[in-house]
Amino acid sequence: MSGTTAARARAEHRSIGRVLKYPGADVATVESAALLVGSAFFVLGGLVSLVVFWGRDLPISGSGSLGEFAAIGGGVAALLAFVAGRYVADRTPNPALRSEIGTGLSSPEAKLHWFDVAALAIAHGIIALLGWLALSTVLELCFRDAVVFSLPASALAGVALALSAYASFLSSVRMTPMLLSLVLAVFLVVGVLASMLSASDEHWWQENLSALGMTDDISALAFNLTLAIAGAIVTIVARYATAALPATDPVDRKGRNSVRLLLILIGIFLACVGIFHVDDFFWVHNSVATGMAVCFAILVFRLPGLVRSIPRVFVLLGYVYVAVIVVVAVFFATGYYNLTAVELVAACLIFSWIIVFLRTAGAVEDVPAETAAQPGPGAEQ
Repeated sequence: MSGTTAARARAEHRSIGRVLKYPGADVATVESAALLVGSAFFVLGGLVSLVVFWGRDLPISGSGSLGEFAAIGGGVAALLAFVAGRYVADRTPNPALRSEIGTGLSSPEAKLHWFDVAALAIAHGIIALLGWLALSTVLELCFRDAVVFSLPASALAGVALALSAYASFLSSVRMTPMLLSLVLAVFLVVGVLASMLSASDEHWWQENLSALGMTDDISALAFNLTLAIAGAIVTIVARYATAALPATDPVDRKGRNSVRLLLILIGIFLACVGIFHVDDFFWVHNSVATGMAVCFAILVFRLPGLVRSIPRVFVLLGYVYVAVIVVVAVFFATGYYNLTAVELVAACLIFSWIIVFLRTAGAVEDVPAETAAQPGPGAEQ
């Protein structure tokens, strides 16, 4: 191939037309596609905001502010971009790149369904929405009583939508189980914190964590929606975490299925905690919350028998976590802690364990069962 022909081929490979036709052809093309998605939302957000902002001086945060527009627009852009990213990821034409594009969540044992994509898209949208709201609130404190003119406000709004869409698109296309666990952690943190900050009752913590979901204000909606969507994400994590576990014989397969079932039950119970509010469904709410803790304890203590190749260090970590939960529960029973403290500690430990389990399960993927059963270097032969 001559130099001119090669240069022409490279130019065609980098052309916008090729990116639009084959957005998942390779890593560079995916990056270009993400830039195009971000650019589209920049133009759209800039034009819409220019019409909305024209002739106005906008506050940085609050009702009718630049921050409010950026948060809502960024959330919608992130949601739509995630859906577009999954469309591209599922149609990656080059099998040689499946380790780079679209395969992080492609497994014969676990596939994303439409409701999984919907839950993840909403999670990305809410993360973007709450992130821009938080940033605008901080900037309002830094620039007290400052206003933003309509033209620069439109440009900033377009940038907010572009960044949200760009990051969400790449997250969708390059989604892996580890990134999935990070999305779960970030989503839970920002959702619950947003509910705490917007709670109408400043002393909600004197009752319990579920008190955040009892009112009719925006904090209750944020809290209950966060738990419901987080529960759906946990079921996705459960499928992908267990898909990597060894299943070379019937014992391993049975153990893997049991672990998957327990993790899925934790996700379902978590979603039910958000769906069934404690003030309207007291017994159902408390039953599913208790069931989540029971499933976690069963999983921790049964894990060595269910997954024979699981590292002993991780098993001990689970025992320590359960012990800490028991200790804080005793403190609550004796009146030293209130219920909110127990719930916060238990939630942090359970979800951090699930995230670490996802990574640990991937590490034992290629460990044969017979290797796990062999004695250590100092054992008798």
